[in-house]
Amino acid sequence: MQRLDPEIRRELAHLLYSSMPLVGTISAAAVVIGTVMAWVARDAAYAWITAALFVVGVFRVVKLLMFAARFDQLDDVAIIRWERLYGWGAAAFGLAVGALSARAFQIGDGPGIWMCFGLSMAFCVGIVSRVSPWIAMTSSAVLLIPTVIACLMQPEPVYRMGAGMIVLFWITLRGTSYRLTAAFTERIMAQQALARQAHRDYLTGLPNRAAFVAALWRAERPIAIIAVDLDGFKLVNDRFGHQAGDELLCQVGARLQDCLGGSGTAARFGGDEFMLLLPAAERNAALALAEAAVSALSQPFTLAGTRVQIGASAGILVTDDQMAETVALLDQADRALYAAKRAGGQRCCWADADLSVATTWTQVPAAPSLILFD
Repeated sequence: MQRLDPEIRRELAHLLYSSMPLVGTISAAAVVIGTVMAWVARDAAYAWITAALFVVGVFRVVKLLMFAARFDQLDDVAIIRWERLYGWGAAAFGLAVGALSARAFQIGDGPGIWMCFGLSMAFCVGIVSRVSPWIAMTSSAVLLIPTVIACLMQPEPVYRMGAGMIVLFWITLRGTSYRLTAAFTERIMAQQALARQAHRDYLTGLPNRAAFVAALWRAERPIAIIAVDLDGFKLVNDRFGHQAGDELLCQVGARLQDCLGGSGTAARFGGDEFMLLLPAAERNAALALAEAAVSALSQPFTLAGTRVQIGASAGILVTDDQMAETVALLDQADRALYAAKRAGGQRCCWADADLSVATTWTQVPAAPSLILFD
C-alpha cells in the first residue's frame, strides 16, 4: 500500500468507515436481489450465494459500528489494520456479487444478468468513492473477473465485446480512484495546514495564545506559567529594522523550546512576549526553568552578520487550582512580569510575592541595554 502520513491515513480511514448508508444500502439490495433470483429460478446456488452476501453484509455493518465507537482510541498501527479489514470485507462482498453474476450467465438467467449488472455498477461506483485505490481495485476486480470469464464463455460475439468493455471500465475506474484519492489527500493536507495556522504563531511557528490555553487546561497540576518579555527588543527593531527583529523573535522561540526540552509548551502571545507552561511543576522546577530561559536569552544572537545581546524579564506563577479562570492565571503571571521589568529588567518576580520586590539574577547583565559585538 502507498505510504502516507499517519494523520492523513487516519483521516482517509475515517472517510472509509463513514460509509454506513452506502454499505447498508448495497448490502440490503444485494440480499433482496439474490433472494428474488433464487425464488424465481428455484436455484440452490443462488440461495447459497445470497446467504454469503447476507453474512458478509452484516459483518461489514457491524465493523463500521465498531470502528465508529473506537476511532478516537485507535493508534496508527490499528488504523492500518482496520483499513485492511475494510478492504477484505469489500473484496469478499464483491466476490459474492461476481459469483451471483457468473451463475446467472451459467444458467441463462437474462433478468438475473441485468439485475447483477446493475448491482455490480452500483458497487463499483460506490467503492471508488471510498478514497482508497487498493480497496477499490481489489474489490472491483474480484467482482468483475467472474463476469468477464462468463462473458468469454458465451458463444455470441456480443458477449466477448461486453467482456472487453468491462475491462476498459475497470481501467477507467482505476484512474478515477487514484485521482479521487489525490484530491482527498490534498484537501486533508489543506485542512491540516489551516488547523496548524489557527493554533500557530505565523512568525516563530510556536503555539499561539489559543493553543497555549488549550494546553493549560489539559496540563497536569500543579502547573507553572512563566511570562517572558524581552528587554531591549525595540532597540533591535530601531537599529536593524523589522526583518532583523523578526529573525530575533524566531531565535528566541527556538531557545525557549530548547529550555523546555520537550517537557512543556512555549508560546508566543504577540510582540516580544512569550509564555512557558510546565506541567506537574513545583516551585523549584519553575524557578529553574525561568532562570534557564532568561540566561539563554541573555546570550548573544547573530543578526545579519552582527552579534547582538539583549536580555529578558520573567514573571512566575505556580498553581494547582483546577478551577481557576485562564484569564486570571495569565494576568497574574503578566503582572509579575511587569513588576520585574519596572525593577530594571533582567529579573524574575513571583506572582504571589510582594510585587514591589524582584529577585535579581546575578549571572545576566544588570540593565536591558543593546550590546553589539563587532
